Amino acid sequence: MLTFFQNTVPISVWYMLLSALGFALMAACVKGVSSQGIPVLEIVVVRALVSAVLSYADIKRQKLSLWGNNKPWLFARGLVGALTLMLVYYALTVLPLAEATILQYLPPVFTAILAFYFLKEAIYRSTIICIVLSLLGLCIMILPNVIQVDTLEASTGQYHWLAISAAIGGALGSAIAYIIVKKLTATDHSSVIIFYFPLISLPIALLLLGRDFVVPSLGVAGALVLIGIFTQVGQIGLTKALHSADANKATAYAYVQVIFAAFIGWAYFGEMPTLTTFIGGGLIIFGALVNVLSRR
Repeated sequence: MLTFFQNTVPISVWYMLLSALGFALMAACVKGVSSQGIPVLEIVVVRALVSAVLSYADIKRQKLSLWGNNKPWLFARGLVGALTLMLVYYALTVLPLAEATILQYLPPVFTAILAFYFLKEAIYRSTIICIVLSLLGLCIMILPNVIQVDTLEASTGQYHWLAISAAIGGALGSAIAYIIVKKLTATDHSSVIIFYFPLISLPIALLLLGRDFVVPSLGVAGALVLIGIFTQVGQIGLTKALHSADANKATAYAYVQVIFAAFIGWAYFGEMPTLTTFIGGGLIIFGALVNVLSRR
């Protein structure tokens, strides 16, 4: 049976499934440690610290210049990445896992618009379809359920406007980071670009965290470390999949992360996606798939 799957399913798909599982487990760990009283900024600090160590080791292994060439844009990439990570992690802590994961698939909408204005890239018909379906799905999923109250303790199926704003802001930040990275690929090695993310994120998060640091229990400390490990697993799987011959086919399987997230949210956090989440989320994912699989 195992041999059958190995022969019929491209290795790139297995890598993408590994990536989706890694990122879903990372998101679950973020939500889990937050429920134990760990501040979002502390989670960002640990994630940045683990990433900094791994990225530094990778740069030294390749004997690259640590500081890169285009320093202003490298700094901008790190700054945007830091703010985006804070917003995404905050959204994960206050939104159901499935909904927070679905909203992470909005960046193609912003990326297409930003790339059109700043990189002079054409917007294809498939991209327009993606934008329309994603915005329609967002409205269906969010508007009937958003609440405007002072507390973030929303009832099941309702989302605080601040949590939604953070998730959408994180998606916009991801799109901006993508545009900056695309610009930097002409001047700097990918490992250096990656290194600037934790290099900037770590001091900013430490400064903002201040005296709010919470000493974690042994179990929570282990979960914090797992955030960094699962993130690395997700990134390795993604990189391997995108560098394969079947990258376009494999990318479609990235959306399995939503299924993983929904299952973990139901099994571990007792979260049940609403009907509007299924409909709106389905439109967002379908729009993203159209953009990925279409060549025009």
